[in-house]
Amino acid sequence: MKKVLVTGAGGFIGSHLVELLCEKGYEVTAFVRYNSSNSWGRLEQSKFRDDIKVISGDIRDFDSVYKATENMEVIFHLAALIGIPYSYLSPKAYIETNVTGTYNVLESAKLRGIEQLLITSTSETYGSAQYVPIDEKHELVGQSPYSATKIASDEISLSYFRSFGLPVKIVRPFNTYGPGQSARAFIPTVISQMILKNEEISLGSLEPTRDFTFVRDTANGFYEIYKNFKSHGEVVNIGNNKEISMGDLLEVIANKLDYEFEIKTDLKRIRPANSEVERLRCDNAKLLSHTEWSANYTLSEGLDLTIDWIRDNIDKFKNIYNV
Repeated sequence: MKKVLVTGAGGFIGSHLVELLCEKGYEVTAFVRYNSSNSWGRLEQSKFRDDIKVISGDIRDFDSVYKATENMEVIFHLAALIGIPYSYLSPKAYIETNVTGTYNVLESAKLRGIEQLLITSTSETYGSAQYVPIDEKHELVGQSPYSATKIASDEISLSYFRSFGLPVKIVRPFNTYGPGQSARAFIPTVISQMILKNEEISLGSLEPTRDFTFVRDTANGFYEIYKNFKSHGEVVNIGNNKEISMGDLLEVIANKLDYEFEIKTDLKRIRPANSEVERLRCDNAKLLSHTEWSANYTLSEGLDLTIDWIRDNIDKFKNIYNV
């Protein structure tokens, strides 16, 4: 099978993708961020831990990225800074990681003659929906420093396809959730606060809507786009073409946990008015028509699995807000 490099492999979606590729029999190399404790993130608990070659480095450093791409045939690039609130505090860090880091992967892939390179985008690049469902032709609007850097990353990647013939595909997931996600995201922060029996649930705005996909379905979307989607230089959404408001999702989770609560609005969790993405709903027609992908998990099933994982790992959740 192909020799595959996954950047951001210790992260939430990246680690699930690594496990899926291992299940499929690929020879997987995981690129994780160097740290003094030699931690591999979520891969530490993976059942495939002993089957994965792990390389520690820094996506912002060209030398370590270039070295990691040696003898690789396919690259899935997921390494990024993704927390939107922190992008308000340190836009430069997002430029260096998301833009310069993507350049390092692109240039390395060009020099190595990589067969296929999948770049991870985000539905945040669309901004608030100007129409729904949102297809790949929707205008791109940078409503946060995070989304602006992801737009830049996508456009630089497409320029490498047009200028150098680099076999690039842009994978654009809508909101993903599931086991292993940090409490910065809405679903795990709600579940963890309820399991910890907080009398008040601290949250931001409950009006925005999102299109949620269980993480294993998202990982399978990456795989199907790699395997079946033939056109390079294209963008493909991953999502379910369903939306739910944060308020309604809160009620669904509370019913599952049989939990009564009061809501405490935390101003730190609310985006600046012009930065909030009010509505996201995925048009997944391109994915469905060009690949064999289908969602295997309903929102209810995915939430049950997420609740079970958080309950088993509640000691990892600090009862404080971290951007």
